[in-house]
Amino acid sequence: MKKLLIPLVVIAALALAFGVWWQGRHRPGTGELVLHGNVDIRQIALAFDGTGRVTELRVEEGDSVKAGAVLGVLDTRTLALQAEQAQAQIDVQEQNLKRLRNGSRPQEIAQARSRLVAAQADAARARQDYSRLQEVAVSTQGRGVSAQDVDRARSTWQVAQATVGERQEALRLTELGPREEDVAGAEAQLKASQAQLALLRHQIAQGMLLAPADAIVRSRLLEPGDMATPQKPAFALALTHPKWIRVYVSEPDLGRVKPGMAARVTTDSAPDRPIDGTVGYISSVAEFTPKSVQTEELRTSLVYEVRVRVEDRDNQLRLGQPATVRVVTGRQDDARHR
Repeated sequence: MKKLLIPLVVIAALALAFGVWWQGRHRPGTGELVLHGNVDIRQIALAFDGTGRVTELRVEEGDSVKAGAVLGVLDTRTLALQAEQAQAQIDVQEQNLKRLRNGSRPQEIAQARSRLVAAQADAARARQDYSRLQEVAVSTQGRGVSAQDVDRARSTWQVAQATVGERQEALRLTELGPREEDVAGAEAQLKASQAQLALLRHQIAQGMLLAPADAIVRSRLLEPGDMATPQKPAFALALTHPKWIRVYVSEPDLGRVKPGMAARVTTDSAPDRPIDGTVGYISSVAEFTPKSVQTEELRTSLVYEVRVRVEDRDNQLRLGQPATVRVVTGRQDDARHR
């Protein structure tokens, strides 16, 4: 009889222990599910957008940086000189375009008209000289003046007439002002120079390496004097906001977890300081329990990845740190309206 009681007592003790473990894990009275995982590490391989020699790196490994902070600087002196040259060229082209758009000044028109009047006077005088020599040649039957003098006077008169025509055309063009094609060409040249200057300024800005978000410097991969390229990262940054806890839920418990549920996160270093969180992502693909978080009872089980977003205002959690998540499965509606 005693031999029969011993196995029964052992079986009862095991059943009681299993019941205590099951209720402690699932806690149906409070709607709480206990999960295990780690603080997720989201990393950025940050590189310069431009190419050049590194002149300055302003942060070290382990430093915390804010979004927009300058982390490194490239040598951009050559680009700066080219930008100054481009700006000077733009200034000249702007003045030329302004002159074309304004057209001829009244003084220029008056000057062109005066030149025409002078040319007309020269032509009239040359005609008189030619006419007088012709009369002398006719009246003296060629003895009072030579034929060469007559030809020379005629040529002088013809040249004067051509000069009058040129001065008349010059006055007309001066009064009309520049052609539309000249103005359009000057505008196009100015736009091309402005685009070149904008490109140079953009390349200069690419010499500044800025933090894209709040982060922690995990690795410093370049040093001053190194050549930087967009393909060669200068820093490895770990994002600090928002923080996510990557945990795993077994298939029997998968239906109890929904996006938006409230959760509490604790760590072994601060078990009495829980951090509020919210379930944000549930994987649709099963996987074996990762070695970093597997427990004895889940060693060969298929689980689903769940990510819990937390607001770690006191920066209590460290990236990669083990964490315990208690999902409040009975308060989903409250969590969504928080």
